[in-house]
Amino acid sequence: MKKLDWYIVKKFWATFFFAIMILAVIACVIDYSEKVEDFVAHKAPALAILNYFKNFIPHISALLFPLFIFIATIFFTSKLAYKSEVIAILASGVSFQRFLRPYIIGGGMLCLLSLVSNHFIVPQANKQRLAFERTYISTASHASDRNVHLRLSKDLYVYVMTYDYQANTGYHFTAEYIDSTNLNYKIYAGHINYDSIKKEYKLFEVRIRRFDGAKESIKLLADTIMKFPFKPRDLEEDEAVKDALTTPELDTYIGREKLRGRETLNFFYIEKHRRTAQPFAGFILTIIGVCIACKKVRGGSGLHLAIGICISALYIMAMQFTTTFSTKAGLDPVLAVWIPNLLFGAVALYLYRRQVK
Repeated sequence: MKKLDWYIVKKFWATFFFAIMILAVIACVIDYSEKVEDFVAHKAPALAILNYFKNFIPHISALLFPLFIFIATIFFTSKLAYKSEVIAILASGVSFQRFLRPYIIGGGMLCLLSLVSNHFIVPQANKQRLAFERTYISTASHASDRNVHLRLSKDLYVYVMTYDYQANTGYHFTAEYIDSTNLNYKIYAGHINYDSIKKEYKLFEVRIRRFDGAKESIKLLADTIMKFPFKPRDLEEDEAVKDALTTPELDTYIGREKLRGRETLNFFYIEKHRRTAQPFAGFILTIIGVCIACKKVRGGSGLHLAIGICISALYIMAMQFTTTFSTKAGLDPVLAVWIPNLLFGAVALYLYRRQVK
């Protein structure tokens, strides 16, 4: 690391963190203006609100990381170009590859920080943020989804028509024990109640049907106590939970939901792979930003920023497009999150080769 490298890296990082600070403050003000009525209505304590925004900043910063790093690169490099510093550096015999090195080092370290944050730090902040929203902002659901089927183990399947959380009662409950393709026995209950202390269910109006080859027997019970490995809230498909799980926890959650036969797991696979793909997007956009902004133009920083914002918008649109294809049309989640990176990586390679020539 020479003086030139330290000079560029320090300016790059200073611009990046300044951009994060400004945009994070703007995002907090907008979010506060949208939710202030809920804060007042639910009498949210001031310390709880401050803690909410403390956790909101990592969430919004991680979400817009590629935009932050791209704008920082464009803004700082265009300033160097406007003051003819880039021309002086290149005219002194420094190659473009050598000029690009501090950007690669600085951008690489920021992307590494983003990678670690996406997998471990941001989910921890989201846990507290979502807990606050459930308490003081969101209206809690009073009932589960209707006609919910869960696979709880290799041979146990349950069905609940609906579960009323306020009454703590589920209606038309069925548990089936299936060995390979054979139904061993089936438990039906008119309604059930969950005991959160003992973690067990009380079944009412119970019918137990057992099958032994061609023989069938039915046993009727007024009520009985049984344990099943699920909680009433597991009957509700809450996609926001993916934001509050670290990657190891997300892997465990996906494995459990896959066993239960959940059909909307692509949202979770996309979140898992996005946490790795997004930092690489920031690295690619850094190279694109340097290649665009290193030339002095009449429009100055304004023109470069306009081009940068347009490219950022195109990246976000591409990501949304491929994500929709994955969740609605079955596109592989890995391809969905990496296709924008591959496309913009090709653009970065083209611009780099053009600058070298």
